Formats: sequence, structure tokens, C-alpha cells
Amino acid sequence: MKSYSIQEINEVIKGEIYGTTSQSITATEQLEKATSSEISFIGNKKYEKFWEASKAAVAVVNEDISIEPGTNRAFIKVKNADLAMSQILALFAPPTPLFHNDIHRTATIDETAIIGEGSRIGAGCYIGPNVSIAANVTIYPNVTILDECTIGKNTIIWSGTVVRERCHIGSDCIIHPNATIGADGFGFRPCSEKGLVKIPQIGNVIIGNGVEIGANSCVDRGKFSSTILGDGCKIDNLVQIGHNSKLGKFCIMAGNSGLAGSVTLGNGVIIGGSASIKDHTTIGDGATVGAGSGVTGDVAAGKTMLGYPAVEARDALKQWAILKRMVCDSKK
Repeated sequence: MKSYSIQEINEVIKGEIYGTTSQSITATEQLEKATSSEISFIGNKKYEKFWEASKAAVAVVNEDISIEPGTNRAFIKVKNADLAMSQILALFAPPTPLFHNDIHRTATIDETAIIGEGSRIGAGCYIGPNVSIAANVTIYPNVTILDECTIGKNTIIWSGTVVRERCHIGSDCIIHPNATIGADGFGFRPCSEKGLVKIPQIGNVIIGNGVEIGANSCVDRGKFSSTILGDGCKIDNLVQIGHNSKLGKFCIMAGNSGLAGSVTLGNGVIIGGSASIKDHTTIGDGATVGAGSGVTGDVAAGKTMLGYPAVEARDALKQWAILKRMVCDSKK
């Protein structure tokens, strides 16, 4: 079992210790469930009220904390408790699944594939012709990587993922279970003879460095050219990214959200859960789309959009307030 003193933990997060405790810390836990040997955190002042009843010996807190730690308890004050806690979680993280051999004997690897030094490939994987896998890549069991794909160094691909032909994934990425990279885009056109005719999707997907894609998410290949995810994008579970969409750097898409085809997101765009974005729409740098919203037109940089169809947040709030008054009046 891992165990750290409060001083050893503070060496990692470089905060200031307030209060004293001799308790060794063996795990992390939320305030309400923590025991005396566990460390927790208070990332928002509204959670201060839970500290007194908590059994945690130590909490990582923001510098503006307004309560005292108490007897034989301590706070570590930092500028950002959430970021500091991420460092502490890394300290206590259990080991990842074991590889007894770097390349499992049941993996099928084409003779033309290039496997970088230190890379590991699990049981039941398929690595197709002319695939290039850089150094220190980890591919867990039952992953499929088809012809002419490239995978950058230190990337981790979890079980069940399919990376279709000619797609490119950068360095330091994490692809979670059952994600699909490079499925056909959704392209059909009416035809008097055949009903619906499939439009061939002959492009690919290009994923930058430091991108994380959640479980069961899908990034469709371009009809032509590429669907692109910029460096540092974070994609939640069950997200759909349509063909020929282009995401700038450090975009966030929460669960069940979706982009139709040829959507463009600027840098730092945030898409809330279950939000949907119409095809051929551009959303500017730093814009936010609230959860459950439906965007049907371009959004300027820095704007926050709410509602279905989405409008600027302040207008949406005014509309909701008016509707609420109308409902109340109708009940009188």
C-alpha cells in the first residue's frame, strides 16, 4: 500500500500547509466518504460546510478557504485545488494492466508494419499493412488498426478500438475502449432508381497530439480530405464527430454531444453534454455551447449559447424568465 506524509505530498503540489497532522495518507477520497488516512479536496467554497463532518485528515484547498482545519487536521493551500488534486491522484494511481510480453503471440501484425521501440501490443490485436507505430505506444487487447495508419509515440489505445485505414493519430493521445476512428461519414443522396445512393467517403482522420477520445465515441472520416482534431482536444464518451469537421486546439466535447458534417470549431471551444451542432457551422475561438443546446448558425468567438435553437445566453435567460412568468400568470 502506498503511503505518504503530508510533507511528501506537498513536495509534489508545492502549496502551503496550514495546521498539523501526523497521519500518514494512504488514499484519496471525496469529503463525505474519506477516512482519517485519506486525503480529500475542497475545490469550491460551497463545499466548505462538509469539512467539519468529514473524517479526512488532510484536504487540498484553494487559497481563499474561509474555514480552519481543526485539531490534528491540515489543509494544503494551493492556487487551484482541482489541478493539485490531479497530481495527487497520479501518486496513488494503481498500476495499469500487465503485459507479460511486449507483443502477444496472438496478435496479428502484417510484415510491412513498423513497430517502434518499447511499444506493446496485446492479445487479439490486428495491425494491418504499412501501419507505422512509434515508440512506447501501448495497444491493449483486441484493437484493430487498418492499412497505412500512423500512431505517434506514447499513445495509448484501449481495447475494442478500431482505427480504419489511412488515419493518423498523434503523440501522447489516449483512445478509450470501443472508440471508432475513421468510420464512413454519413453521406447519402436521393436517387429515383435506387432510393438512396451512398456517397463514397474517401478521406481520412487526422488527430493531433495530446488528444483524448472517450469510450464509444466516433470520429468519421472525411468525404474527401480530412476530419481534423487539433492538439489537446478532449472528447467525452458517446460523442459523434461528423465527416470533414475541423476542431482547433484544446476543444472540449462532453458526453452525447455531436457535430454534423463540415463543422468548424475554433480553439478552446466547449460543447456541453447532449448539444448538437448543425452541418457547415463555424463556432469561434473560446465560445461555449450549453448542455442540450442546438446550434443552427455560426457563433462568434467568445459567445455563450443556450437553448434549442441556441441563442446568446443572456437572451435565453430572458426568454426563460418570461416563459416562467407567463406560466405562473396562467395558473392564477
